[in-house]
Amino acid sequence: MPVQPRHSQEETARRIASEHRIKVPRRTVSDWISGYRSITTFHRLRAAAIGQFGRGMLKERTLEHQQVYQYKVHLAKLALTADAVPRDVAAKVRAYLLSIFEHFPDALFQEDTTASLDQQAAPQDKPLEPPAAVRSSKSHFEILPLARIEKQNLANDLAALGLLLARKNRDRHPSVQDFMLANDSCTVACEVPVYLTAEEIGYYKSKGFFVTLPESKKPITGHIDLVQARNGFIHLLDYKPKAREIDPVNQLVVYALAFASRTRLPVKVLKCAWFDEKDYFEFFPLQAVRAKSPPALI
Repeated sequence: MPVQPRHSQEETARRIASEHRIKVPRRTVSDWISGYRSITTFHRLRAAAIGQFGRGMLKERTLEHQQVYQYKVHLAKLALTADAVPRDVAAKVRAYLLSIFEHFPDALFQEDTTASLDQQAAPQDKPLEPPAAVRSSKSHFEILPLARIEKQNLANDLAALGLLLARKNRDRHPSVQDFMLANDSCTVACEVPVYLTAEEIGYYKSKGFFVTLPESKKPITGHIDLVQARNGFIHLLDYKPKAREIDPVNQLVVYALAFASRTRLPVKVLKCAWFDEKDYFEFFPLQAVRAKSPPALI
């Protein structure tokens, strides 16, 4: 059930009965709200959000990028959590997230994405075709040693609750995303499209970054599951079932470089993490690409 703002307890009980054929007393809804108050932290912002945005808190756009992605932004949290990070950082993130609704190079995501990173140039006797994107999830490259921190995070509890709404395996990602977008205080967007071009890879290298990605004509593309603003950093999160069994650091490093490029932010203000309902692992992407003698502007 999609979670929408400003439903009364009576309306919520009616929706549950209508959509799930389960009769839930209003008192039970009230008990749920009290019992999960420590997890669903958006309640701290709800009054201000309703006063400023009413029912128009969420904005979304369908992205037909080979697959169909539902890009969503929580406008109220984007405005009300500006103090969670430096104001210039918040402004740049907001500008990029909103620009995706207006002017975005969707064509970069719509070409054949199955090519490997080293399949770049067409033969000289054939005309050049539009550059096809390479999926960030298919990127494999060398990085510097970094510290992966295992911890418990509110995202674990939110994921567990969101998964209760998933009727099929394919519903897991959107259920977790929607639940976090609606109920925590720091998730500002989900399925955020990003891309990294050869010119941007070259720029990082010119600044002394340890970036071993080839400067392909084909941009590297991806969709970040969740973007959060909290504790002075922008957090890029990927929901990964069985998170303990995988290591998506390369994919997340690409996300960080691409997000920094799109927003014109330094990599040092970003943190990356992957998680499921049980485990949460995070790291600073700057550690993966920082040169031994880092430049002043990183």
